[in-house]
Amino acid sequence: MAPGPFQITITLASFDTQILSGNLHSGENFSFPPITLVLATAVTEVQVSLSRTEEAEAQIKDQEKQRVFGVLPNFYVTYVTDAVPLTPKQKFELAWKETIDPVNFGITGAIAGVQQARNQFSGYGQGAQGYADRYGAAYGDQLIGTYIGSAILPSLLKQDPRYFYKGAGSKRSRILYALANSVICKGDNGKWQPAYSSIGGSLAASGISNLYYPSKDRDGVALTFENTAIGIGATAAANLIQEFVIRKLTPNLPNN
Repeated sequence: MAPGPFQITITLASFDTQILSGNLHSGENFSFPPITLVLATAVTEVQVSLSRTEEAEAQIKDQEKQRVFGVLPNFYVTYVTDAVPLTPKQKFELAWKETIDPVNFGITGAIAGVQQARNQFSGYGQGAQGYADRYGAAYGDQLIGTYIGSAILPSLLKQDPRYFYKGAGSKRSRILYALANSVICKGDNGKWQPAYSSIGGSLAASGISNLYYPSKDRDGVALTFENTAIGIGATAAANLIQEFVIRKLTPNLPNN
């Protein structure tokens, strides 16, 4: 090769490249020292992430820790603005957890006690049997309403039974949001739509209750729709409380 500066590059797959350089004079013989190629550093990147079903399950576990004053269950509210839609199985699991919660049994007992003290549904009579009948009816109302309005219809209609806490914006916007959520809900596709599930669940529960309430205390068709309208108003009031009060009283909330 011609005299002057030179550079030699040595490459081999899986090894670091070696570069040797020098300056060759006229008539000079140049001998390289032994050359050792070093294994190249292997960089492997592994990304681990939850599937959407697993992520939704984790969010449900967080919801099941939500208890007002650390006691009263508050499972059907999510404080995660972009919560993953629930699968039908998860909707039924959440309904199951809601209906078998020990606190709900106690609340149902209190409701039955008040009804007996006021002699509501007088067809049940008084005494232990009357209390048991009232307890069973009150629990049946809750069970049917929860399963139809929060599990069965949401699964069929692909709607989310939860209240999505807003917590941001002006007070007026939050009030309107809470009121609107009594008649609209978020679909599993992330879009807002009429709350067919909850309204249908209320109607169905009122209709089915005629099977076990005393005949003189059963709702007619008109009264069933009237009670459903009252239920929508109660939901609106509950949403306002959720939006402005309950979060402050609920420990163990997930990061929003």
